[in-house]
Amino acid sequence: MIFTPTPLEGVVLIVPQRMEDDRGFFARLTCQREMAEHGLDPTVVQRSVSYNRLRGTLRGMHYQLAPHQENKLVSCLSGAIYDVVVDLRPGSPTHRRWYGATLTPEGMEALFVPRGCAHGFITLADETRVHYEISDFHHAESARGVRYDDPAFGIAWPLAPVVIADRDRSYPAYTG
Repeated sequence: MIFTPTPLEGVVLIVPQRMEDDRGFFARLTCQREMAEHGLDPTVVQRSVSYNRLRGTLRGMHYQLAPHQENKLVSCLSGAIYDVVVDLRPGSPTHRRWYGATLTPEGMEALFVPRGCAHGFITLADETRVHYEISDFHHAESARGVRYDDPAFGIAWPLAPVVIADRDRSYPAYTG
């Protein structure tokens, strides 16, 4: 696996290395030992998937309050997404900055989203499925979000949302 640090502290793009032959290929998608060697917490207690019917579906920007913050490893099973992380950690040198990457099933990329960061994505194709490996159990009372279009972050989404939940549309502006 190739671990590529991003401009945000602790956010890492992970790309599997393919071993190919005449049958096709084999690739390891995660490895606890390699993740730990790169300073990433490999704990997974929950795996989830979201299905998105239409191109332009936006989900986010979500995070969990302490002590229920969670690391996420996000990948795309079908379709394509533009995946975004916003650093909400007050003491971080990259506080209030964002990073985005296109994730596809063909590329098999995964984005590691550390605790204290908000996460969201927009679908780039119809019939998109997104897979999450999550380090902590979901705690509904700790679920929060920030606006996907908050000028405090200036996220450059590749297209305007076509489908967005009322909850995601109505998150408050960031004040941290």
